[in-house]
Amino acid sequence: MKLFVSTLRREIDDLLKKNVKLKAIGNLEDLPETAYEELMYGIERTVHNTGLTLNLALSYSGRQEILEAVQAIAHKVKTGLLQPEEISEQVFSAHLHTYDLPDPDLLIRTSGESRVSNFLLWQLSYTEIYVTKTLWPDFRKQEFYDALLNYLNRERRFGKVSEQIAQNATG
Repeated sequence: MKLFVSTLRREIDDLLKKNVKLKAIGNLEDLPETAYEELMYGIERTVHNTGLTLNLALSYSGRQEILEAVQAIAHKVKTGLLQPEEISEQVFSAHLHTYDLPDPDLLIRTSGESRVSNFLLWQLSYTEIYVTKTLWPDFRKQEFYDALLNYLNRERRFGKVSEQIAQNATG
């Protein structure tokens, strides 16, 4: 966490200059006090930035996120704020940590690992996954370019088969 704090302090002015908004998901209250305070300071300083969003997953668990969403929805049903038949994908998504972010289009998995590791379990349902054997510390522009090129050459189907995509395109 010392590295995290020193990196935030070093990079915050650059984030401001480049119009990057800093966000974070996870059980942030579980972070050490200094790390939590520095993170909140960075988020507050960049709250009005409108360019890219840098979203950090800290003390994050996809299963815990889903469990918390279910508990919040159950509480709303119990108190009458929500009817069971009103629960939809949109309602569920609105109770996740990423409620205000789009689902990822591409997940780059380094180190040759072919699993999602309890990460964004709901949000990754239609995400394209690119696996590289390159270790994260060695991941550079060329590896990123390779991942993007691979992604651009894919057919995004969002749960459909190619024939359904072709049929929708012809109308």
